[in-house]
Amino acid sequence: MAKIAAALLALLAGIAASRWRRRTHPARTVIVSPRGSTVIAADGAVRSTQTAHLSLPQEQLQRLWTPANLENLGSTYWRFLSRATFGLVRVMYRQHDRSVVLLARPLTLLRFDAPVYELERDHGKISWRIRDGLLVSRANTGSGGLSLEVRKLDGEHDPATLMIRVEVANFYPAIASGLGTAVYEATQAFVHVLVTHAFLRSLASLNLVESRVRRFPH
Repeated sequence: MAKIAAALLALLAGIAASRWRRRTHPARTVIVSPRGSTVIAADGAVRSTQTAHLSLPQEQLQRLWTPANLENLGSTYWRFLSRATFGLVRVMYRQHDRSVVLLARPLTLLRFDAPVYELERDHGKISWRIRDGLLVSRANTGSGGLSLEVRKLDGEHDPATLMIRVEVANFYPAIASGLGTAVYEATQAFVHVLVTHAFLRSLASLNLVESRVRRFPH
């Protein structure tokens, strides 16, 4: 099941991401991830770090730089993932976890703990610990996590510059343990990078989805 799900997601997400085109936006995004931004350790643990610089007007930065919009950024990521898979992938919210499902439970691809937020004057970060799911190696459930980080690089000038980073760390993919790392790199890892870059570029629109959970005042 994990292999079928991974292959299907690879196909759909690859098609959707390839259709993404640059449009006129109030901000500008530049992908700055180096080659080799996805690394697989000897024990099979995956680390993938995708980074972009977002240049935007100072007035827009002042409007967006709030705890609520950090939460909204996370919601925007999940919506983009759903759209990139034509709605086949959905996020199910519960009090103590988040599940990324293929259509509906019990086809849970990934299950996360509730997000943890870090809020500082010039830095914000959302982290989700990965519990389990069809895309996770059964021998390594409870390992790894996903994080979304924003940092002011130049918040005093106009335009301002933000660093935005999406990172998966210490993740053990089921497809790699079943079919080998070469297959994982050619399919799931490739599509993850493709879709994440498309998500980072989409942030140039400065349109964030309002969180359903509303942990912070909106």
